[in-house]
Amino acid sequence: MAVDELTTAPPSLRERRRAAATQEIVDAAERHLTEHGPAALSLRAVARSLGMTVQALYHYFPSRDALVTVLVTKGYEDLADAVQAAVDTPSDDPDLPRLVIATEGYRRWAIAHPERFQLLYGTPLRDYAAPADGPTTQASRRMSEIFERELFAGYSTEQLAAIDAPVLSPALRGYLEQLPHYGQGHLPAPATALLMSAWGHLHGLVALEVFGHTSFLGGHQAEIFRMAMRNLLTDLHRRIPEHVSPDRDDA
Repeated sequence: MAVDELTTAPPSLRERRRAAATQEIVDAAERHLTEHGPAALSLRAVARSLGMTVQALYHYFPSRDALVTVLVTKGYEDLADAVQAAVDTPSDDPDLPRLVIATEGYRRWAIAHPERFQLLYGTPLRDYAAPADGPTTQASRRMSEIFERELFAGYSTEQLAAIDAPVLSPALRGYLEQLPHYGQGHLPAPATALLMSAWGHLHGLVALEVFGHTSFLGGHQAEIFRMAMRNLLTDLHRRIPEHVSPDRDDA
């Protein structure tokens, strides 16, 4: 028997019951979120749906903010899972770039879960502030890692530093250089700026659709989105040089 099997005790009955009750509360909160939207979320409403008192629910979540943090964290994790699953699933179109596949996974999840998407990216809940560098931040970083990987796969640091883009101001370059990095290896400031621009384009189109602003396109929204993402990727990759002179100075 392995040492860790000897030293790690299985969860007690009380711990298992608490975990099951906590999961039931989270499930009820997600149902309430789907039915009534983020603004209506409250411990009282969730407790009522479970036949509990608010005082009993406080034993599991001491405040609304604690419950919201769990819901936001789970939302980011589920969204990242959906994007990664899309990338990992063989596409019917072998020529479709992996980044476009990733963006379509993002779009599908958002459309399927508009209230949860609104919780993540809509109007901030009144008086709620996510814990600094807490679980919501950790979960959201997965999205950055996935899109960074699919956007810049196969390019060297030198190529990314030599991206053809407007010159960054010294202040912006310095700020981007000191940002924490969550992908693989160092991402030069021009590449970070390009990634943020791409993210804004992607997210903006999805948000417009989720909130009903592109409904005039009818059943053509998916095709328009794919075309936009293909064009975006083509433009981004056109800005990355195939070769970089060894004596080039981009500082």
